[in-house]
Amino acid sequence: MDLGLEGKSIMVAAASRGLGYGIARQAAKEGARVSIAAPTEPRVHESAKCLREETGAEVISCAFDARDEGSITEWCNTTIAQFGGIDGLVVNAGGPPAGLFDDFDDSGWQAAFELTLLSSVRMIRSVLPSMRERGSGSILTVTSSSVKEPIDMLLLSNVMRSGVTSLAKSLSQQLAGEGIRVNNLVPGAINTDRLRGLMQTQSERTGALFEEISKARAATVPMGRFGEADEFGQAGAFLLSDAAAYITGETLVVDGGAMKTVW
Repeated sequence: MDLGLEGKSIMVAAASRGLGYGIARQAAKEGARVSIAAPTEPRVHESAKCLREETGAEVISCAFDARDEGSITEWCNTTIAQFGGIDGLVVNAGGPPAGLFDDFDDSGWQAAFELTLLSSVRMIRSVLPSMRERGSGSILTVTSSSVKEPIDMLLLSNVMRSGVTSLAKSLSQQLAGEGIRVNNLVPGAINTDRLRGLMQTQSERTGALFEEISKARAATVPMGRFGEADEFGQAGAFLLSDAAAYITGETLVVDGGAMKTVW
C-alpha cells in the first residue's frame, strides 16, 4: 500500500535512536523528507547520515533541547527553510526518571513537566502556522502504555504522558476543521535503550538479575517477545500518512497484545 508520504516534510523529535528513529526510518523509506532532532551531538547527525545512506531520502538533523522553547523554534525554522513547510510532526521526548512519589520534590515534578508535557505544547505550537498555511497536517504524539495502565516505578511518566494524551485528544477536536489530524501512538515493551534502562533500574532496586527481569517482562506479552523499533515505526508512518486521512483523535497501542483494557 502506498502511504502517500512521498515528498512530505516530516519532523521527528528524539529521533537519534529508539522509537523516534524507528518512525523517521519508516517515513524516509516511504519517500518523505525527514528532519530529525535530538539533544545528543554528534549522534543525531550520525543518525541522519545513516538514514540518508540507507534510504536515499533527504534527511536533515538538528541538535535541540526539548525543554527550551527557543531550541524548538530554531528546529522548526530550519526545517521550513530547508523543506519549504511542514506536513507532519512526531512529538517525542525521553521519559522522566523512574521512581515513586516520595522520590521526587518540586524540582523533579517541574523538570518532568517541562520535558514531557510543556515540550509537546511548544512543538505543536511551532508547526501549526505552517500546517495552517498548507491547509493540512498530521501530528503524532508518542506517549506510553501508562496512559491506559499506570506502570509501577514510573509515576512521573504516568502523570505527564497522560497529560500529553489529553492534549492530543483535545487538539484533534479543535484542529480537525482545519485539515490537521492529531493522534497518539502508545508503545508497549519495545526493545530500546529506554526499556533496557528501566529494567536495569528495577534490577538494582530489587536485586533480581537483569536477565530474569527481561525474561519475565517478555512473558507478559501474548506474542512472547519485545517489539522492535521498526515495527513501532511502521505504525507511526501509517498514522502520519494520507492512508490514515480519516483517523484523528485516536490512541493506537503497539504492544503485542499486552494491554488488557477494552478501550
